[in-house]
Amino acid sequence: MPKKWSAEVTEKSDALSLEEHIFESGDPARIACSLKRSAENSDRRKSEPFRSAMSMLTFYINRAGKNLPAERKKVLEKAKVELRREFGRDTS
Repeated sequence: MPKKWSAEVTEKSDALSLEEHIFESGDPARIACSLKRSAENSDRRKSEPFRSAMSMLTFYINRAGKNLPAERKKVLEKAKVELRREFGRDTS
């Protein structure tokens, strides 16, 4: 069965070099730290590191859509909060 284009984007993003299987982690802080590191180290991204990292996380959540189990979505939504915190954009 051929891979979906969205799976290929998350695996081989032209903007960020992602840690393998990072979106499968159960630790929101680990996901956020990894995305931050990838965004800050990328010389291919077209926008600021925070925006690139958040865009990749949001893309992953949106592409999974209804197939994303509630528990996974909860972890990934918490990763968004952690990512904001990592970049000093805490909104609380």
